Amino acid sequence: MHYYMEQKYYNAERGIQILISLLKQTGIRKVIASPGATNVTFVGSIQNDPFFEIYSCVDERSAAYMACGMAAESGEPIVLSCTGATSSRNYMPALTEAYYRKLPVLAVTSTQDIRRIGHMIAQVTDRSVKPNDVCVHAEYIPVCTDEVAEWDATIRLNRALLALHHHGGGPVHINLATNYSKDFSVKELPVARCIHRYMPYDELPTLPQGRIGIVVGNHLPWKQQLTEAVNRFCAAYGAVVFCEHASNYAGPYRVYNAVVSQQEVYSKDTFHTDILIHIGEVSGYGNRPVQNTAEVWRVNEDGELRDPYHKLSKVFEMPEEFFFNRYADMAGERKAQQAAGKVWLEECHKEYDKLHDAVPELPFSNLWIAGQTAHRLPDGCALHIGILNSLRAWDMFEVPRSVQGCGFVNTGGFGIDGCMSSAIGGSLARSQQLHFLVIGDLAFFYDLNSLGNRHVGSNLRILLVNNGKGTEFRNYNHPAAQFGNDADRFMAAAGHYGNKSHLLVRHYAEDLGYEYLQASTKEEYLSHLDRFLTPDITEKPMMLEVFTDNENESLALKTMNTLVSDSAITLKNSIKKVLPDSMVKVLKGVVKK
Repeated sequence: MHYYMEQKYYNAERGIQILISLLKQTGIRKVIASPGATNVTFVGSIQNDPFFEIYSCVDERSAAYMACGMAAESGEPIVLSCTGATSSRNYMPALTEAYYRKLPVLAVTSTQDIRRIGHMIAQVTDRSVKPNDVCVHAEYIPVCTDEVAEWDATIRLNRALLALHHHGGGPVHINLATNYSKDFSVKELPVARCIHRYMPYDELPTLPQGRIGIVVGNHLPWKQQLTEAVNRFCAAYGAVVFCEHASNYAGPYRVYNAVVSQQEVYSKDTFHTDILIHIGEVSGYGNRPVQNTAEVWRVNEDGELRDPYHKLSKVFEMPEEFFFNRYADMAGERKAQQAAGKVWLEECHKEYDKLHDAVPELPFSNLWIAGQTAHRLPDGCALHIGILNSLRAWDMFEVPRSVQGCGFVNTGGFGIDGCMSSAIGGSLARSQQLHFLVIGDLAFFYDLNSLGNRHVGSNLRILLVNNGKGTEFRNYNHPAAQFGNDADRFMAAAGHYGNKSHLLVRHYAEDLGYEYLQASTKEEYLSHLDRFLTPDITEKPMMLEVFTDNENESLALKTMNTLVSDSAITLKNSIKKVLPDSMVKVLKGVVKK
């Protein structure tokens, strides 16, 4: 009797597919598989793929030692595959050997959903805690259920494979979850995004022709050598530098794009890039991923896979100055690209000017204050900005070139605590430089004790925007806005700290020796501005408290976010509001085809 056996291909589980695709792209072909049910989705997917060279070993302890010998002799990474239960425990002796010999052994232990751990379910073991010397890196890959899970799995699996050789390398553990899918019908393996890491001594890839942008997150003040290296690079490739205040780049190729990134119904094609080179740390609002880019190259000495733009393809573990000088030397003849870059830089500035020319008279708000003040900051001063409302508002307006290298924001933890203390610390570090801080009332009172520090110098100027609450939660586009005034009770935390008392901060500041100014209208604010921005260090530190309300703050934000309307985008957004998410996804697929 003959039974029809349907041809088996790759399993439908995306986590399995991503791993297999990355193994093939990185040339990892040797696999030692041990029998089991949980790893059928993986082993069944590769056993009919001629790319892989597969060996069978029943005893996992022996399999792992075989992998050690094979890795040592061949110099290639060796994959181990086992099922659930106690099988992976038997890898430990050989993985210890591999750890101390830096052998690239990749242990792929298949597992059920780890949420089953501890519930007396058969063959579910806890692999979350490992001895220190059995692997140099470990990742858990849950079953992929949506695009975010696939993105996360892609990064984690790339990170795991790169660790096999990074800094000497060694064994790596991947705990790969499965839901036992029986679907092996995928004939063509989707190509996963493979990320490569480059060291200073590697041969570096060639930059293509086309638009090359540099996006700078929060960055410490630049040394002159780094600025010169970036300028050389931009001149050679026709590149531009996308910045926010905390980026601290003050060169001629800068583009402030916060006001563009915030636009809700406006085409941002001018900011399209073919390659986006990412440097610096956590961005505020100015460098959110508005740039439509093909791929991202990250340059950082930490060598880590950081992927906020979901387009990371290469990581360069080297100093930024080294990277930009090296590529400037490699550029060769690129006259057309350089000429196009000059035009592009001008177009980016025109886009910025176009939007700012469209700014109407804003209501009295943090945004209006920023528009009146940012360009008038004294030369050479430092600017500290509190996160959320103040940061977003002030990133929409350029400051003088001499201030562009002196911007500081606590985007690392992105919390409201400590903004004032950080500004005070900066003012103490450079006592002959004026330090301005823009801060909201919740952040101000959160850090109030720092104001009374006896070391505070007269070079500190604090601009306190007091709206009596966390106005962020009352903005028109915030999820809490749907609660209206009821959001004030607990979400926006209204009514604390004197409930916009006009005396509380005045007395506190004056008793501590600050020069205190106050404004509740545009006219009052402008009447104090010359004094507050005086370029000379005065006898006392200074505070300007400005009282606004959340209605005007929200209206100003909506106005700035909708300066120019693109009819096509407006129509698309209207369709999104009417159609269910499932239909929107179907339409996107049709458009792509």
